[in-house]
Amino acid sequence: MDSSLDDPSPISLSVIDTLAGNPVFFIANGIILLILLGLSALISGSEVAFFSLKKEEIARCKTGNSTSERAIVRLIENPKRLLATVLVLNNLVNVAIVMLSTFITWELLGTKTTQGGIVVILTFVVTFAIVFFGEVVPKVYASKNSLSFVSRTAPAISLAEYFFRPISFLLLSVSNVIEKRVEKRGYNLSVDDLNHALELTATEETTEEEKGILKGIVNFGTLSVTQVMRSRMDVVAFEIEDNFHELMDKVNKNGYSRVPVYRDTIDKIEGVLYMKDLLPYIDQDEHFEWQTLLRPGFFVPESKKIDSLLKDFQAKHVHIAIVVDEYGGTSGLITLEDIIEEIVGEINDEFDDDDIVYNKLDDNTYVFEGKTSLNDFCKVLGVEPEEFDEVRGESESLGGLLLEINAKLPRAGEKIHFKNYVFTVVSVDPRRIKRVRVYIKESATDIHFTD
Repeated sequence: MDSSLDDPSPISLSVIDTLAGNPVFFIANGIILLILLGLSALISGSEVAFFSLKKEEIARCKTGNSTSERAIVRLIENPKRLLATVLVLNNLVNVAIVMLSTFITWELLGTKTTQGGIVVILTFVVTFAIVFFGEVVPKVYASKNSLSFVSRTAPAISLAEYFFRPISFLLLSVSNVIEKRVEKRGYNLSVDDLNHALELTATEETTEEEKGILKGIVNFGTLSVTQVMRSRMDVVAFEIEDNFHELMDKVNKNGYSRVPVYRDTIDKIEGVLYMKDLLPYIDQDEHFEWQTLLRPGFFVPESKKIDSLLKDFQAKHVHIAIVVDEYGGTSGLITLEDIIEEIVGEINDEFDDDDIVYNKLDDNTYVFEGKTSLNDFCKVLGVEPEEFDEVRGESESLGGLLLEINAKLPRAGEKIHFKNYVFTVVSVDPRRIKRVRVYIKESATDIHFTD
């Protein structure tokens, strides 16, 4: 058998050796390496630029007639395939950079010496070049000049998308299978995780008000009606047996635009009176039958979530709901304003009194009404409502929390301890805790009850 078929030709080896030792060879390969690095930068920048396009910029491209604008519109209509194409291109170019830089190193230093420290140095240099010049710099520039960037790269990306369509199809098929399996399992992301993510992503330019609104949106779906409602002890309601003069006297004193009307006891709500319905009849005598103006009440259970209630308010065009317990008794009242306040914060009008909610004596000491909801209490202190989950039981107010911890109605001046909180009962009546002073110690202590 002819040995020339098995061994490389001496002529071909001499040609390779001549080329490898020629400075032109290294210059040519260096230029190719720079070109590949530039391509990596363009591809990485395109990835950010395409997905940073604003709606008005996409709309402008749809009305344009240039080749690049048509290519942009076509690519952006199928974002998954676009992303797959960009990733395939970027990886091919980066692999080519690594292979070429390795080949040049071999020719410079020899294959036997490219070990140990040389390999580490080569890896570091190539990685730095790809990450900094091929990823970071172009992506920063592209994010700020997205339309101009994609206008230059869209035709080339469009051609690559057509060329690499079989590979993109394979990648998207596998991705769709994985995505379906993940959707079936669902995502186990808690509200605490979302709040933590919010804290991490908030910048110095984000105001406290904006952070509060974002946290309100995150927590919105977790709040129940009982956490937001006004308790029955604080509900203003009219008795259906009142004559018109008695009714108008009460209307003038309370200033509410919608008030529940009950028969005999507040557990028997007959309907809701809208003050605007009374305006045409304000000159009537005491015998006027104002009861005919009542509108049907909207009743909701205590367990209902406020995000669901907001949708009901929108669908039924009502602004007030009566909260009922499991036995049909009235637990409280909730309005559209109460729900909106959970997102945007307190909304005060001319009838609201800011001082009745709480007083801040110093950075660690507050005085609260016992009827203050635990939700509002936690907002003022800047803690999560879950702080008291282990002891709150079914209570939704600060006074109810202290009753759960203490297991009995405390006396005025009595102190109740929980973690690093010291609750001092300021005033109490035979039925409920009226006012509480709260002191927050710097370090948490073990739970113990009354002194």
